[in-house]
Amino acid sequence: MILRSFFLTLGQLGDARFRKVLFLGVGLGFALLVVFFAGLMWLLGAMLGPEATLPFIGEVTWLDDLISWTALLSMMILSVFLMVPVASAITSMFLDDVADAVEDRHYAHLPKADRVPWSDALRDTVNFLGVLVAANVFAVVLYILFPPFSLFIFWGLNGFLLGREYFTLAAMRREGRAGAKALRKRHSGKIWVAGTLMAMPLSLPLVNLVIPILGAATFTHLYHQIQGQAPSG
Repeated sequence: MILRSFFLTLGQLGDARFRKVLFLGVGLGFALLVVFFAGLMWLLGAMLGPEATLPFIGEVTWLDDLISWTALLSMMILSVFLMVPVASAITSMFLDDVADAVEDRHYAHLPKADRVPWSDALRDTVNFLGVLVAANVFAVVLYILFPPFSLFIFWGLNGFLLGREYFTLAAMRREGRAGAKALRKRHSGKIWVAGTLMAMPLSLPLVNLVIPILGAATFTHLYHQIQGQAPSG
């Protein structure tokens, strides 16, 4: 079911409407990545002083590196971690547009879904970002204690969190908040697996820019398949 949802998503890449949302999502994802990176560089500069040496990156002078060509390389390396909150932020902005494109193509027999109010989606995203950041800060302890399993811990934790958020937002359009949460609980294992499969390519620089939109489409398909709705087209 998960793989079928993903392949249906890939099959819609030829749809001009879907590509438009994908390109907008990639552009916004890159912009948010730059903002998160700049914020992180500023925070590290404030905590560690004007110069420091980081693993894989080497010696950095925060302000100079932020505006130099090395910033791009640093940002690509750090995007392994920064794309998780970026993916979360993009859901509130594009999930309705992605879901509408998917449903118009594959589930046109269904009535039009209600769009999640922007204020509700923003509130949920801000709340979730807090949980996401706190969980990943705590996970640093696990990375230190169990270094051989760090990547699997990262995938499992963020797959669980992102899967919950993406599925809840996709289901809320037709089930409401309470119905979406109940449905998520009944299929929590499947949603966790789907979220983990989404978190894994988020670890790949450049590839991770397309994952938030593809993930939103995949979870829209997953919701409908859980509900027994067969896609057409």
